[in-house]
Order: sequence, then C-alpha cells, then structure tokens
Amino acid sequence: MPAYVEAEPPGRKLSGAEPAIGRKVGVLPDVDHRTSDVDDKRADRAGVLGRGLGHREVQEQDGHAERQRSTEARPPGKTHSWEYTGAALSPTAILRPYMHTVVSVSAIEDAARRIAGVARRTPLVRLPVDGAGTTVLAKCENLQAAGAFKIRGAYNFIARLNAEERGQGVITYSSGNHAQAVALAAGLVGARAVVVMPTTAPAIKVDGARSLGAEVVFEGTTSAERKQRAETLAAAQGLRMVPPFDHPWIIEGQGTVGLEILEDCPDAARVLVPVGGGGLLAGIAAAIKQQRPDVRVIGVEPTGAPKMHASLAAGHPITLARVASIADGLLPVRPGDLTFDHARQLVDDIVTVSDDAIATAVLWLFRRAKLVVETSGAASVAAAFSHPSLRAGGPTVVVLSGGNIAVEALAALAVRLNEAEPPTVPQ
Repeated sequence: MPAYVEAEPPGRKLSGAEPAIGRKVGVLPDVDHRTSDVDDKRADRAGVLGRGLGHREVQEQDGHAERQRSTEARPPGKTHSWEYTGAALSPTAILRPYMHTVVSVSAIEDAARRIAGVARRTPLVRLPVDGAGTTVLAKCENLQAAGAFKIRGAYNFIARLNAEERGQGVITYSSGNHAQAVALAAGLVGARAVVVMPTTAPAIKVDGARSLGAEVVFEGTTSAERKQRAETLAAAQGLRMVPPFDHPWIIEGQGTVGLEILEDCPDAARVLVPVGGGGLLAGIAAAIKQQRPDVRVIGVEPTGAPKMHASLAAGHPITLARVASIADGLLPVRPGDLTFDHARQLVDDIVTVSDDAIATAVLWLFRRAKLVVETSGAASVAAAFSHPSLRAGGPTVVVLSGGNIAVEALAALAVRLNEAEPPTVPQ
C-alpha cells in the first residue's frame, strides 16, 4: 500500500498514513565532542531535531556507536545572475578513480543506515492537482531536519572520515544549504568546519552556518572563486574538502531519497528532480534505475541555467558562460564529472522551466498544498505544471529539494507575478 499523506484543499482534513520518521543510529565513538564553549551551538542542532540535549539514540552499527542531530536556514528568493569567465572546472584528484562509476544500490543502502536518526525520512504528500486520474506526490525534503536534502550527503561523507581526518577539520564552498549541512554534520562528530561563502551571501545563510559552529570565510561572488579559495585554505590548513555534489559519498547520501520514494510509492511512473550540480539527480537515478528501470527519472533546470541539459547534448560536461534565475540553488555553471556520468547513463530526460513557472509553483504550493518550498525546490512542480505529459499515466513524484525561503521572498514572488488570486495549475 502506498505510504503517503494527502495534501487537501482548505476545509478538508489531512488523510493518509504518516510514514515513519527516521530510524536510530549511533556515532563514531572516538569523536571528541565539544562542551561548554559550544553549548549554544549544540542547542541549535538539538532544537532542529526537536529534542533536548540530554536525549540520545544510539545503536551498534558496523562496530561503531554513532550519534546525531540536524538543521538548516533560509535563502532570500531574489533573482541571481553572474558570469563565469574562467576555464572549465577540472575534476579534483580525489575524483579521478571514480570517473564513469555509478554508485551501487548497496552503497546507498549503507548510507541510509549511516544517516538514519540524523536525516529524517521525509513524507510523500499527495498534492491537490486537478485532473481525473492525476496523481502527483511531493517528496518533502523541504521538511528535512536541515531544511533541505543536503544533510544526507554531508553527514554520510563526514561520518565516514577517520578520527585523524575529523581531527584536522573539514571545509567546503557554498552559498547556502550545503554550507549549513556541513556545519551541522561536522558539529555532530566534533569536527572543525570552515565554509567559504560569497560576499553577497544573505545574512540568514551566514548566520545559519555560524550558529551551527562553522567558521565563515567570504570570497567573491561565483562558485569558481569560492572553490579556488576553499582549495587554497584546505591545502594550507590540512582540512578535508567536503564537495557539494561531485563525490561518491555525497551521491550515495542523496540517493537515499530515491530508496524512500520506491519504498513509499512502488507504483511511481516518474520522478522529477531539481538539478544544481547534479548530486541529488545522480543519487536518485542510481537508487531507482538500478532497481526499477521502468521508472522514468527526469531532471529539471531553470531555462537560465541549463548546465546538465547542455552538457548531455554536447556529450561531455561544459561550463556555461552565464547563468541567471530566481532559483539560486540551481546556478552552478557546470555539472560535476561524476554527476554527469550518472545522468548520461541513467537519466531519461532533462527539462527546463521558466522563472515565472517556478514562482507560480512556489506560491501554489504555499497556498494550495500548505507547503513552504524555496524556488530551487519548487522547480520539479513547475515542470509538472508546464509539461502536462509529466503528470499523466501513473503517479508522478516531484522532489521538493528544500524549504529555505524567507517570508519576504514569498511576498516578492507574489509581486513579481502581480497576482490578486492564488495561482492555478496550468492545463
């Protein structure tokens, strides 16, 4: 029986079965957890998980006791645009052994056990979409303990580091969800975290990363500039890089979303996935297509940032000269080498959606489904609305990849569309 919740129109009660929320886990026993000087940050992490600092859930897993918590903040929702003028990004040395390798289902299942109790098992919610026989289900990663799917890959990566590597600390580059996920995951295992963020990063994101214990470094306005600064700092300080998307451990963690979709909706016909660097798309495709090749996996990009679409058309990863969209989390200028390989081998199609379609989807979800979803996370719904064939002929699952949006941003989207009435689903 499908395990999903109904999101009904106003005036009707919620129906359906509540899925289970996360299983127990434990944490690496040789972690040196910080105490008095970070009590406020521990409180932040525990609060996001909805429990007190004294609560522990521990079990034996692969000979280790592992420990947990979770969180994340919210981006602004304005249009973002920048140009990339440098050379195409090359794969790092750590990735070269993995090129052309699809992560296995067993590795994703291992990741699911590793992150259980840290990342929530988010529900599938049936959306009130008009149309006879139409079933659209939302995979609500906007309800994730970290506010987005990113905690799955970040914790899976950091939890696999040995004691010496954790002791050296970790670093990443990001403007939002991944930075906070790394800060959270590092804090859970007692590791130092450094995040390189753009000088234009919204205060809410910066404050979120700092509240979770990260040291924030500002650099430029582009992902290329942040990446270069992070690599320089990593080499100088001996920090371990936690890639935003292009690493097997990250992809395995994100792939746990796909496992949950198949378990909760075994009759799914297709799954629509927002595409930034491609880690979520790669993981979901690996989890689903290796078990159910009949289920279509479709990536969704803004028309102003079609990096995966262009790369697949070219037959290799390419770097876009310019990207622009209100979906700030989907603006990498280039997909990862490993994520591109997964898409090339496993993904059925990539579709693009306009910014107006994304804005309409965000407001429709808020008003009709009562779900708060950021612009990047609503791209999948925009695709289902813009392309009628993507919601016909069997259940369609749309992944809501994050919910980090400010109230002011929601208001700005309404102004953008100049709406007096709630948006309706395009036919």
